[in-house]
Amino acid sequence: MRRLYYLLSLCLLFPALVWAQIQIKVTSIPPTTPANSNVYIVGSFNNWAPGDPNYKLTAGSDGVLSVTINPAPGTVEYKFTRGNWDSVEGNSNGGYLPNRTYQYAGGEQTLSLTIASWEDIGGGNHSYASNVSIVSQDFYMPQLDRNRRIWLYLPPDYQTTGKRYPVLYMHDGQNIFDIATSFSGEWEVDESLNDLFNNGDPGIIVVAIDNGGAERINELTPWSNPQYGGGQASAYVDFIVETLKPYIDAHYRTRPERDYTGIMGSSLGGLTSMYAAIEHQDVFSKAGVFSPSFWFSSQAYTHVTQTGKQADMRIYMIAGQNESATMASDLNNMYNTLLGAGFRQDEIKKVIHPDGAHTEWYWAREFPAAYRWLFADAGPTNTTDTGVPVFTISPNPADSVLYLESTTTLSDPRLLVYTMDGRAVKPPTYLSGQSWDASILRSGVYIFRVYDGNKLIGSQQVVIGH
Repeated sequence: MRRLYYLLSLCLLFPALVWAQIQIKVTSIPPTTPANSNVYIVGSFNNWAPGDPNYKLTAGSDGVLSVTINPAPGTVEYKFTRGNWDSVEGNSNGGYLPNRTYQYAGGEQTLSLTIASWEDIGGGNHSYASNVSIVSQDFYMPQLDRNRRIWLYLPPDYQTTGKRYPVLYMHDGQNIFDIATSFSGEWEVDESLNDLFNNGDPGIIVVAIDNGGAERINELTPWSNPQYGGGQASAYVDFIVETLKPYIDAHYRTRPERDYTGIMGSSLGGLTSMYAAIEHQDVFSKAGVFSPSFWFSSQAYTHVTQTGKQADMRIYMIAGQNESATMASDLNNMYNTLLGAGFRQDEIKKVIHPDGAHTEWYWAREFPAAYRWLFADAGPTNTTDTGVPVFTISPNPADSVLYLESTTTLSDPRLLVYTMDGRAVKPPTYLSGQSWDASILRSGVYIFRVYDGNKLIGSQQVVIGH
């Protein structure tokens, strides 16, 4: 009797412990869903594992699919898949659908939902060119403990030459290449670059990172705003610098030096592109800053002033005169701030268009001019060009001692080693002459970044096995 009374008391005192669950009911799935497909829910409550058998929906006697989840109170983010990220649900056009969110206050809740489409068979009118591909649907971002889709544009002659190309990193990847995944139109970067290539442009690699949906404001703002929050762009940019760029440099023929590396975005992405270029002047030498949200924090200006000019840069800033009450004046203020920080007038291009708007058609229209100006002095080169340091680290796989060979003489060769999830190996590791003792590393796969003094030469993936 006492035990029953005790259990009843717990239920009265802590009802959330008993009824802390949400029943998810899916009343309609796309008619294109393959027969016998399993449907899963994936989200913040199961570490975003897309095919977790504990979160498979089951059909009831009425044919309705359902599953019960037990999240903690707060914001619950989730999506539906057919077992992997390639088969994630899409929007009504078959394109990208941001994470679903639900503000869970605890207790027993029921949600009735429908699935509009699947991205892989959604029927959306995709518009990306044949030389655009997906690097990964769920590339891990260790600095933020999240996963993200990464897009890749390769020049038309990439497969038929041995050239190494400059690289441009872009935010809001959903809107860069494909109308079906875009929110309100695409930049048409692939079409523009292919047209420029056909008219003599030497080509470039573009890497586009999807925004995080509900996390977009957090990830694309270096500082917090009293009304909108934010402030995680430092970690997001570190992901690009420490994890994504080494991966791209290791797997594709890039020109990894700062002179051939740029970053570009619009709105909050413009704010973050300016921050990234100033904060990491050893990595980026070019920034495309479209319709930037400098209003988000006055620290956008103080960051430039306090950091100052550390290397030559090319910064292209554009906006529409009437995008907002302060857009033009914000752009002028940043232009003057850059000059005050030591940048020359010929390093900054500022364009304010009377008809400019805060939307993709405007950014698409202005992308070619921005690209040509930013990369006017930074084209591709053949791998055999002696003016470009091309190196190899061998043997690979390796056991103990590694050797560095380069097509040019490095005056101060240094080596920084990262794990595949972007963590730097500590203590910092430097080359002694042209060899390095790899026995201090555990067996595994690493990214080796080679510097000549403070200048990044490139990256290589190396397998260590003892």
